[in-house]
Amino acid sequence: MTAHQQDRAEDRAKRRGRARVRGRLPDRAAGRAPRGAALRAARRTRVALVVLAGLTGAAALAGCGGPEAFVGGKPRSPEETIRVVPHNGAHGVRADGRFEVRVPAGRLERVEVSRTGEAGQQPVAGRISPDGMTWLPAPGRLQLGARYTVDAVALDGAGHRSARHTTFTTSAPARRFVGHFSPQRDATVGTGLIFSMVFNRPIADRAAVERAVRVSARPGVEIAAHWFGPRRLDFRPRERWRPGTEITVQLRLRGVKAAPGAYGTQRRTVRYRVGRDQVSTIDAARHTMTVRRGGRVVAVLPVTAGDAESPTYNGRMVILERHSMTRMDGDTVGFGGEYDIPDVPHAMRLTRSGTFLHGNYWAPPEVFGGVNTSHGCVGLKDIKGGGPNTPAGWFFGQSIVGDTVVVHNSPERTVAPDNGLGGWNMPWQLWRAGSALR
Repeated sequence: MTAHQQDRAEDRAKRRGRARVRGRLPDRAAGRAPRGAALRAARRTRVALVVLAGLTGAAALAGCGGPEAFVGGKPRSPEETIRVVPHNGAHGVRADGRFEVRVPAGRLERVEVSRTGEAGQQPVAGRISPDGMTWLPAPGRLQLGARYTVDAVALDGAGHRSARHTTFTTSAPARRFVGHFSPQRDATVGTGLIFSMVFNRPIADRAAVERAVRVSARPGVEIAAHWFGPRRLDFRPRERWRPGTEITVQLRLRGVKAAPGAYGTQRRTVRYRVGRDQVSTIDAARHTMTVRRGGRVVAVLPVTAGDAESPTYNGRMVILERHSMTRMDGDTVGFGGEYDIPDVPHAMRLTRSGTFLHGNYWAPPEVFGGVNTSHGCVGLKDIKGGGPNTPAGWFFGQSIVGDTVVVHNSPERTVAPDNGLGGWNMPWQLWRAGSALR
């Protein structure tokens, strides 16, 4: 566990204590506060931050909001509505094991499955049955030593929409190590992307592994490696990528000995293209997000950020994942199930510890641009089900993995360099010093 992760664990322990009495205490809000009924409504609709996945890819869920988020009564839990085999968090799954997504009632609206393995992140083909109740992958075995991610959206028998996010990991070949990375090859990425590999086994000979991973760019620029512990290796240039840059990653790990009895299996070339430059700056004190494209302001959107008890991280973050809809569940960090929203729209993950920029349909309009109400996430106004013309829907449509999001004027500390792709917060010389070849 890194020092940063230890800090967050201590924070969560403190928040668990607060959760027991949170329903009886008024929320503390920074900045301008809505008055009267709007303020009382804002106090009822706090947004819960939830830890998602650690650097090794362990799965969890996220939480935002309270019971008032549900319209027409609380729906069944996503676990009841959407059933996934293998179960969430399963490890050592056999390559010929059962894999399916199904609903006991209602129908599946969408199922998206990705695999992160030797070839990086790849979509997994599959089909929903004609009756809408089952999704099965295309025929074939699961890939060994891979992490599978399932995102499913369904309507239950009562017409409630919910989403479920699960992961499982297949068994790794004996005496082999694999480096997992994303996004998928040939992707167009934002200028803030840092190429990051997370290995399934600790690496003892870091220099040998680092020599076998080459990251280059056209036009050329100096790129340096940095190790975060024995399992994670990141690469970045001094400054963010120039739009139009072609990034090439050459993996020559097959046969490389990383530790006693552990040899690499990967030998491939992966390419990315850097798209337009988009930087979104959140002023937590003013409750605004300014979106710049190529340095030019294209929008200023009202937001709600983390409150005084759970402020949003300061610093530079990068969009890691985009989900048109996902579940956020406060129970995963000890809030006793106080928050569980099964259909959070337009969710973009900013850190591995659980910071999201997402749509919010349950808070009153006065909250956005007026008061910080969340437990660390940043919320944009949205509607139930997600609307393409809402502030959240517009921003989601304009964003890609690798885009930069900057937060300032929050009372929280700067995000740690190993939390998501926070390496842009580390000075260049210190970053270069993290290479095993220097």
